[in-house]
Amino acid sequence: MPTDTSAEATVFKRRESKARSYCRSFDTIFTRAQGSELTDAEGKTYIDFLSGCSSLNYGHNDTDMKVALIEHITSDGLAHGLDLHTDAKAEFLETFERHILKPRGMDHKVMFTGPTGANAVEAALKLARKATGRNNIIAFTNGFHGVTMGALATTGNAYHREGAGTTLNGVTRMPYDGFFPGDHDSADFLEAMLNDSSSGIDAPAAILLETVQGEGGLNAASPEWVKRVAALAREHGALLIIDDIQAGCGRTGGFFSFEDMGITPDIVTLAKSVSGFGLPMALMLVRPEYDLFGPAEHNGTFRGNTHAFVTARVAIEKFWSDDTFRKQTDAKARILTSALAEVAALVPGARLKGRGMMQGVDFQSGDLAADICSRAFDRGLIIETSGSEDQVVKVLAPLTTPGETFRRGLTILLDATWDAMETKKMAAE
Repeated sequence: MPTDTSAEATVFKRRESKARSYCRSFDTIFTRAQGSELTDAEGKTYIDFLSGCSSLNYGHNDTDMKVALIEHITSDGLAHGLDLHTDAKAEFLETFERHILKPRGMDHKVMFTGPTGANAVEAALKLARKATGRNNIIAFTNGFHGVTMGALATTGNAYHREGAGTTLNGVTRMPYDGFFPGDHDSADFLEAMLNDSSSGIDAPAAILLETVQGEGGLNAASPEWVKRVAALAREHGALLIIDDIQAGCGRTGGFFSFEDMGITPDIVTLAKSVSGFGLPMALMLVRPEYDLFGPAEHNGTFRGNTHAFVTARVAIEKFWSDDTFRKQTDAKARILTSALAEVAALVPGARLKGRGMMQGVDFQSGDLAADICSRAFDRGLIIETSGSEDQVVKVLAPLTTPGETFRRGLTILLDATWDAMETKKMAAE
């Protein structure tokens, strides 16, 4: 039932830190979530095209995961176990091995890091340096890997880097695929720099990249570019780290974003939707020859979320035991591409970006993109921006969104864009 939320709204402004972010764009109090929709305290329902920034690829409160979690809790299953052996962890590992790793020919060991994606990246950087005895990490323009100090050093975004309050070292920045205008291949530049002993680049411990840069503006690397970078890493004795925290778990097609590219990363970082239910959980997958950390050398009190093991197992069994879910996601991605082409056609210079169910429109203007998202929210759609100037409107709908709901959300985005452009034209007259 609708309630008076004035007191609740006041407490956020009075007591919560100014670091709060998403709530500034979506200024209401949410009280319920199911599938691809959120409901606020006034009873208004919103279609969710944000999905916890891709932490809810399977939607809110999936029934099967919820039942399994409730059963675990009510039967006094462990709520917290450090890295003890537990039945929930064993069942998750066996399921992950059977349905994810073995079908893809991956023999990687699974390390449970602290519960955030940034902590998985921290572990990956530390391990690469330990394995190679080198310090330098090659990362790319517009990459986003987290805001803890090591991960932040590899992150390109100036706003977040300024938050460090100190120097960020140990990283060499290289141009991502498509960074140069025209037909210039940035892999050629990387190769030349690595091959020239006077380029000033120290021999790298690792090359770190996202195959689709989520926060960087949905820049999608081509398979050919990724394969060249992988080959250069191998040639120069560096580990290849793929950050699949946002682009993985089905967001770009396969469970991993790279699995159709003909590469095998040395290290893969996963978080966000790996728990399936929005519970904090992060993994580092590492090839056995680089599984070099000693006991608790990279630790954390919450390394391995027992409740997340339960829901993650159900998610994998439900969505990844065969190729049905991927085929459904691929079909939905084609609908998304077509709908976004209509949106982009309304704005001169706008263009589509991204891949799979991680696509959006670059409007070339952060102000316009923000206006479109605001108008969409007023109409009942939650959608956000990304990119160096927040100029890209990014669709991160749950992969399980029903077709009718998905199309309705895309129609809202189209109408919001049309309305924003009409208002802009009227203001110019």
